[in-house]
Amino acid sequence: MLPFWIALQFLSSLPVSLPGMPEPREMGRSLLCYPLVGLLFGLLLWLASLGLQGTAAPLQAALLLALWVLLSGALHLDGLADSADAWLGGFGDRERTLLIMKDPRSGPIAVVTLVVVLLLKFCALWVLVERGAGALLVLAPVVGRAAMLGLFLSTPYVRKGGLGQALAEHLPRREAGGVLLACAGLCLVLGGWQVVWPLLAALGVFCGLRRMMCQRLGGTTGDTAGALLELLELTVLVGLAV
Repeated sequence: MLPFWIALQFLSSLPVSLPGMPEPREMGRSLLCYPLVGLLFGLLLWLASLGLQGTAAPLQAALLLALWVLLSGALHLDGLADSADAWLGGFGDRERTLLIMKDPRSGPIAVVTLVVVLLLKFCALWVLVERGAGALLVLAPVVGRAAMLGLFLSTPYVRKGGLGQALAEHLPRREAGGVLLACAGLCLVLGGWQVVWPLLAALGVFCGLRRMMCQRLGGTTGDTAGALLELLELTVLVGLAV
């Protein structure tokens, strides 16, 4: 259970206390539990949507989005903002891009990116709420966190000595493949054939973003992994809503 608690502490704002500093091996295994954290988030959103039945759809969508952001502590939105600033301000240069990602300040492009992503998520949630598709709320958080697992499984981590390096070096690769297949099966069970196209769209976005990371940076960082998660969640939500 320790790897799950490590993942939950890292990926959420929920009050989780660990008995001490985890071993690198346990840190690597915690990546296998990222989709479980996504499943927990999705179930909480589904329960919240059930509790908010009868509330006007725009307000319900806004409350669900607020809960979603609170659950993650805006961790991945921060990564998205840093990545957006770095990608524009880096002018194609690897070292400049990595340097900008370390800057805690956010520029205009980061603000615009966050506004657009959150607005699109809100609108997609609004559509799903009006359709009464509460169970489908589980899918996006699972896919987003499974994508992080897939990214660390397939992509070098470029910052030496950081948390991400320990995750990547100690990730059990065979088990990771099994977890990703299980996630795909879970999504099909929950959503049926209607989720195939959103999942394929998410796979396409994943491959495109991974290629961009490898071309610019030679791999991924924590910020770009967070950006990937947010954009994959958005892709799934919009795919379900259209």
